[in-house]
Amino acid sequence: MPETIPHASAPAALLDRRPAQAGPRPATRPRPDDFRSRIGVDVAGGFYPAPHRYQVFLSRGCPRSLRVSLTLDLLRLGDSVTTVFLPSPTATGSLRGAYEATRHRYDGPLTVPALCDRWSGRVVSNHTPDILRDLADHLGDQGGGLPRLRPRALAADIDALGELIDTRIVQAARRAATDRAPQGRAEALETLLGALDLLDGRLAGGPYALGDELTAADVDLWVALVHLDAVDRPRLAADAARLVSRHDRLRSYVRRLADHPAFRGHHAPAAR
Repeated sequence: MPETIPHASAPAALLDRRPAQAGPRPATRPRPDDFRSRIGVDVAGGFYPAPHRYQVFLSRGCPRSLRVSLTLDLLRLGDSVTTVFLPSPTATGSLRGAYEATRHRYDGPLTVPALCDRWSGRVVSNHTPDILRDLADHLGDQGGGLPRLRPRALAADIDALGELIDTRIVQAARRAATDRAPQGRAEALETLLGALDLLDGRLAGGPYALGDELTAADVDLWVALVHLDAVDRPRLAADAARLVSRHDRLRSYVRRLADHPAFRGHHAPAAR
């Protein structure tokens, strides 16, 4: 779930190196606090790319905010996209103003990450996957040796890996640590360990999540792993925590990326 500021599918495709085929996904009913506009290249569409037009509201300790912050650093967008960290009275007031400018009499939660248009004062999106795609596809300059975070040939695999990480690592780790039923914890742990085994094995074939090139999949995976180690693993039973820690390639991968200039200095989300 997105971080809330207080009111003040093809995972099997990851088993080989061939591009995944995107399949249909069931439609999800939008929530009243969902904002899903997009940045695009059509000037008439409203939210077209322009330097210094956008700002993004983030929260320290929020894994989704960390993904956005890393993406901004990898694409060297720090000078053209303003980053505002919450909570602070000024930042929270600005974010509330953006929500209210977007939807008349909005009284729902203020969620981050939130990408906002400074020209109109409105929220463009608070849907993290869309924000990440738009930063990479429309605001990032792919020249100058910067990574291609979403190369077209790997886009389906990146999305499939993101779904696997969300369901089989992030959600499963949370259930393994907090489910009240022993059977529920055991099933979640089995799901988590299976995903970690799969990803640990994939790293035998290349330095990054999808081979030889650093992509958006590495942002998703690195954040999930540091959150798992810092937040979820300490809440597991001792035997379960040892099983989670046995994946040598994943541990080496986390340490190696932590030395990358764009990752260096970003800390694991804090325990809650």
